[in-house]
Amino acid sequence: MSEERSLNFLEEIVEEDIASGKNGGRVLTRFPPEPNGYLHIGHAKSICLNFGLAKKYNGATNLRFDDTNPTKEETEYVDSIKADVKWLGFEWANEFYASDYFHIIYNFAVTLIKSGLAYVDDSSPEEIASQKGTPTEAGTPNQYRSRSIEENLLLFEEMKAGKYADGAKVLRAKIDLASPNMHMRDPIMYRIKHAHHHRTGNEWCIYPMYDFAHGESDAIEEITHSICTLEFIPHRPLYDWFIEQLDLFPSKQYEFARLNMTYTVMSKRKLLQLVTEGHVEDWDDPRMPTISGLRRRGYTPASIREFCERIGVAKRENMIDVSLLEFCIREDLNKSAWRRMAVLDPIKLVLTNYPEGQTETMHGENNPEAEDGDGSREFPFSNELWIEREDFMEEPPKKFFRLGVGLMVRLKNAYIVKCESFVKDADGNVTEVHCVYLPESKSGNDTSGINVKGTIHWVSVPHAKTAEVRLYDRLFQVEDPSNEDGDFKEYLNPNSLQIIKTAYIEPELAKAEIGVGYQFMRKGYFTLDKHSTPDKLVFNRTVTLKDGWVKK
Repeated sequence: MSEERSLNFLEEIVEEDIASGKNGGRVLTRFPPEPNGYLHIGHAKSICLNFGLAKKYNGATNLRFDDTNPTKEETEYVDSIKADVKWLGFEWANEFYASDYFHIIYNFAVTLIKSGLAYVDDSSPEEIASQKGTPTEAGTPNQYRSRSIEENLLLFEEMKAGKYADGAKVLRAKIDLASPNMHMRDPIMYRIKHAHHHRTGNEWCIYPMYDFAHGESDAIEEITHSICTLEFIPHRPLYDWFIEQLDLFPSKQYEFARLNMTYTVMSKRKLLQLVTEGHVEDWDDPRMPTISGLRRRGYTPASIREFCERIGVAKRENMIDVSLLEFCIREDLNKSAWRRMAVLDPIKLVLTNYPEGQTETMHGENNPEAEDGDGSREFPFSNELWIEREDFMEEPPKKFFRLGVGLMVRLKNAYIVKCESFVKDADGNVTEVHCVYLPESKSGNDTSGINVKGTIHWVSVPHAKTAEVRLYDRLFQVEDPSNEDGDFKEYLNPNSLQIIKTAYIEPELAKAEIGVGYQFMRKGYFTLDKHSTPDKLVFNRTVTLKDGWVKK
């Protein structure tokens, strides 16, 4: 944003730390995704925050994959995350994985056992939950809590060696079963999982819990500012306890409000449901709030970074209107997208006084909003044109400034035409509109002296190319689907995708490139889909020209 803004609370903290010489004035952040799904717009906020802070204060950011759950993690997710971070415009200083530290973290656990601060528990998950008590009642110790250090060391070694089945035993920290913070009531540090890991293969059959591995990984990397979302506030005392007991680098955790956005869901579990149950095509379906979905829909890195800048960084949860995200992409594409003509719901316009078979070359600007004008392009004109069905009415009301018998409009970058008649088929549908053109009214050289209030777009029939056009809308019908009664999928918008099998486009659009935005005049912003081929062009609507949901 061009205007100056005040520092957010995290920037204030960093500046205070630098001024006091904490950590030698060094700033090292990290973005620590779990590779169990594709990143979404909420992660984009975290990415912009972590990388942005480091960049602002001449620091660096690590990309670390917290891959502690082998049953849900895949290399596909790792690759997609790296691609998304780079696409957003950021470069990481180091690429790390929690699995890089499995041997170190295992030794940390052994250290805690030797200090009498961890024990092997044979209880079932249900028994452990019951023994933890309630928020108002203290937990109760079981017989395993008093095991000797020697016995715990032996059992933990046997767990690592694969002697026990999944769920047979866990390693727990021995902290305080009466703590008002439930996370401090002897949390689980390790569980048994005989599962193939995407990086370590079958080397391990015990894996550290997220709460144990996360803080230790930050400490190993000497992260100065460990930035998490608000739900991790009650985890912070545990994070600090492990670091203190192990005498590690005192990485400090700070929390900010995660992104909640209207008409979508931000849970990876729910997004995975939409994919696996076939409600969307895949993780990069253009209706999904994933970064890959937004990219395929035509969103730009600049628009997402601008959105994250505008919503700011807060300490309190709030709901951001998706229309702000749409505003940011409109602002960006208005300055960069080339203007092109495409007719999505065609009827034929015939110029009865224009020579049949004659072709004329017209000229139009690529983008009048661009600072340098962005040049111009040529397109053909003939006596038969495709126009939008909505641009003609049999009985037009007053102030209808398009076509009806006796009405005149300007054809964009071409001539003024006057409607004289129309033709219907056997079912009563208008199939042709017959007009005359005013030869002296050509755009750029108009000597007719006639002013018309309406301008419509068109495509020459003999020169038109065809394309499939996909009109995407919001995925859900309600503002907060996760907060409604029943299954969130009941609130999916049945009209979130409308497919136009045959639209007519000007010849220049046949040269469209993936990743480039185009404005279809009067229709919206579009981009070429990844499944498009030279024989079948497919365009996705990124966003409409105006916010149509305001009226709704």
